[in-house]
Amino acid sequence: MRVLRRALGTLLVLGGLGAAVSCTAAHGDDARPGAGRRAALAPYERLLPAPASARAGGAGYAFGPGTVIRTGPDAPREVRQVGELLAEQLRGPSGLPLPVAQGQEGDGIRLRLDDAARELGAEGYRLRTTASGVTLTARTPAGLFHAGQTLRQLLPVRGAGVVPGGEVTDTPRFAYRGAMVDVARHHFPVEQVKRYVDQLAQYKINTLHLHLTDDQGWRIAIDSWPRLATYGGASEVGGGPGGYWTKAAYRDLVAYAAQRYVDVVPEIDMPGHVNAALASYAELNCDGRAPERYTGTKVGFSSLCVGKERTYEFVDDVLGEIAALTPGRYLHIGGDEAHSTPAADYAAFMDRAQAVVAKHGKTVVAWHQLAGARPARGAVLQYWGHDKTPAADRSAVAAAARAGHPLILSPADRAYLDMKYDKATKPGLSWAGYVPVQRSYSWNPGSYLPDVPESSVLGVEAALWTENIATRSEWELMAFPRLLGLAELGWSPAAALDWPAYRLRLAAQAPRLEAQGITYHRAPEVPWE
Repeated sequence: MRVLRRALGTLLVLGGLGAAVSCTAAHGDDARPGAGRRAALAPYERLLPAPASARAGGAGYAFGPGTVIRTGPDAPREVRQVGELLAEQLRGPSGLPLPVAQGQEGDGIRLRLDDAARELGAEGYRLRTTASGVTLTARTPAGLFHAGQTLRQLLPVRGAGVVPGGEVTDTPRFAYRGAMVDVARHHFPVEQVKRYVDQLAQYKINTLHLHLTDDQGWRIAIDSWPRLATYGGASEVGGGPGGYWTKAAYRDLVAYAAQRYVDVVPEIDMPGHVNAALASYAELNCDGRAPERYTGTKVGFSSLCVGKERTYEFVDDVLGEIAALTPGRYLHIGGDEAHSTPAADYAAFMDRAQAVVAKHGKTVVAWHQLAGARPARGAVLQYWGHDKTPAADRSAVAAAARAGHPLILSPADRAYLDMKYDKATKPGLSWAGYVPVQRSYSWNPGSYLPDVPESSVLGVEAALWTENIATRSEWELMAFPRLLGLAELGWSPAAALDWPAYRLRLAAQAPRLEAQGITYHRAPEVPWE
């Protein structure tokens, strides 16, 4: 409470009176589950993620039939694309025509690049609203896109309205703000993942991690090893038909995400979690015999044959094709739960797999078990431990961080979206414990791991595993609203992170989630609007 009052009391000046008001001070301190009155927050107090600085005041702008989105006469093509996408995002809810013009003169929504605004960095922005319009300023098109997402929250959920006068100046706390979805345990079509991209991007999440392969299914076509998809992809948990994405479908998804400033990080898990591959090609097995396809949920029983040179030809072929399809800098090679691979073999395999990633021009990302082997220079480790993770494992990760390896934090008892909210939750698992909305939000990534400074934290990632999540409604129910809190942990300054205030801002998102048809868990600790 005191932290939020200091932060927002300084940053939020409401109306023309110049009176500093914090989100919580105006509504009392009662944070009991389900307690308290509905949030009646002013528009700039409702923004999620919480901005670095927001100041309300002055006349607002009437957003209506005459509104034009203006990109400037000399705007780069990418800025015009941001303007067109913003117009598309606003037309549906508002019903307005919102033409996009290449000129700055006149009222409306103005998009401006300013290379001199170095304080905004690679993704920051400034949003200023007066009676004549809303001006979005950034150093980069990505910053302009994020500014547009903030503008969406300042507008009514439906119809025309007034954008309140004021100014937001905003930059992210962490460069990496991710969400992972497992399409291997259950197959999901690209269109569902595109829907998720839109949901991620509006809350300033900038990375989509795709878990493409596992024991139960292989979901991406590989030309040099075609049976991986056609045979290994024809199964899933529970014995369903499975499925896979063609290369064209994957390229389309990557391009769709890029338009929304979301980078795709593909994961090909190895040397464990590979039964779908072993079932597809007998030669990948040490004994030359292919196992049956697997539709259960146990882990740790499969392993590539570390001693076979053919294994590394497979790794090179697969990672090479995936790298060629993916313009982003990262390629995830898994490395978790390789219980059937002896420690020495695991280290030897990961040495060679990391070299293949480098050969194809990418930076390695792996689950934090790589810390117990020999992480390559610059390799990124993704931590998925939890409160009961052995101290030795945490120490190995901290040592890797001190050696210069950036960390992505996905603690299972905070950031795993497949963990049940409570015992009444029907989908999901509970091996890391129940993760209610408050627990998912109430941790500080910058100080979470002992002996790991914030400077070593690349960012945070919300992970959705799908062992028993098979439908879109189950997916969204488990992701929302916890995903929003994790988005805030990745973007907002540490001083703004405060549960009593956040629960009110989260409650204010309910009409927006419902208008978008998003299934979400109405957590009892949140006073939903």
